[in-house]
Amino acid sequence: MFRKIHVSQQTIQVVSRGLSRNVAAPRLLDKFNRHHTYLRISITERCNLRCQYCMPEAGVELTPSSDLLTTSEIISLVKVFASQGVNKVRLTGGEPLVNKDIIHLIGQIKGVEGIDTVAMTTNGVTLSRHLPALLSAGLDNVNISLDTMAPHKFQLIARRPAGALQKVMRGIDDAVNSNLSVKLNNVVMKGVNEDEICNFVSLTKDRPLSVRFLEFMPFSGNAWSQRKFIPYQEQMKKIEEEFELTRLEDEASSTSMNYAVNGHAGNIGFISSMSRHFCGGCNRLRLTHDGNLKVCLFGKDEVSLRDILRSSGPHQLTDVIHAAVLKKNFSHGGAEQIKKDMKRPMILIGG
Repeated sequence: MFRKIHVSQQTIQVVSRGLSRNVAAPRLLDKFNRHHTYLRISITERCNLRCQYCMPEAGVELTPSSDLLTTSEIISLVKVFASQGVNKVRLTGGEPLVNKDIIHLIGQIKGVEGIDTVAMTTNGVTLSRHLPALLSAGLDNVNISLDTMAPHKFQLIARRPAGALQKVMRGIDDAVNSNLSVKLNNVVMKGVNEDEICNFVSLTKDRPLSVRFLEFMPFSGNAWSQRKFIPYQEQMKKIEEEFELTRLEDEASSTSMNYAVNGHAGNIGFISSMSRHFCGGCNRLRLTHDGNLKVCLFGKDEVSLRDILRSSGPHQLTDVIHAAVLKKNFSHGGAEQIKKDMKRPMILIGG
C-alpha cells in the first residue's frame, strides 16, 4: 500500500553521535536545515462524512484495532517529539471528534512539557456539542473544513444528508464566538464549487476568521484530474473582481499566502500546494492513525514508530525519527508524480 523505509543501524548511530553533541537544544533538522516543530497526528480513520476528495467512493477498509495507536501511545509519542523541539500538535482524522478520547488527548498533550499549541482540524458537524469540553481541555485553535454553503452541493461533496450543513455553520459561529482562533478550509474544484469563492470571502466581513482556499490535491481514490484543478491565481482573480485585497506578511513556515480584505474583520489565504509549492519552509511532520511517520504529506516513504514503541519502548525512537527526517526530500514531484505515487487516500493520512 505504501513503502516502508528501513532506517539502518549505521544511520541511527551517526544521528545518535550528532545528537549527543547538541543535548542542550535538540532540533529535528533535515539536510536542507529545515527545523521541524509541528506534528500533525491522525487519531482516527473514521469519519461521519464521505467527502469526495478525501475518501474513495467505495470507502476504505478499516484498520484492525490492534494496529491502531492507543491513546497512551499517542501521548508517549508526543513526549518524544516534544523532547526534540516540536512545540505544536494538531489532531486530525478522519474526523477527530468521533474519537471518544479526544478531550482527554487534548488535555494530556497540552500538559506535555514543550508543547505550546494544541490544535484540531474538524468537519464541524459535532463541533458545537463538544466545544465547551474542548475549550476546558485547552484547545488553542481549530480548522474547519467546508467546501460549500449550498445544501445540494454539500450532499454531493460529503455524500451525506444536507442537514449536516446547518450544524457545521453553527459550529463555525460558536467557535468564533468562543474566541478560538478559527480557520476555514475550502478545497476549490472546477465545476463543483468555484462559483462560491466570493460567498466564502463574505464570511470574513463580520467574523474574525481566516478562509483559506486550497488547490485540489491528488490522493488515492479521489479522482483528481487537471479538469477539476483551479490554480490559486484563477481563484484570486475571481475574488479581486469583487474585493480589494492587501498582502499580509506570512510566517516563514506558512502554507498559506494571506491577504486582508478591505473592510473585513477576517482575512483570506491561498494554499497553493500544486501550482506554487511551499516546501522550502516546511516544518511539518505527520503521524498516521496506525503509527507511521510521514515526513512529507505527498511522500510514499513511511516508518512505523508504533512497531518500535511496542517492541523497544520510547528510548529508541529519537534516533529513528531524526534519521527519517534526514531522508526528507526538498519538495514533492508535482501533481502528476504525486498522482502516480500516492497509495493512501487522504482519510488514511490525516487532514
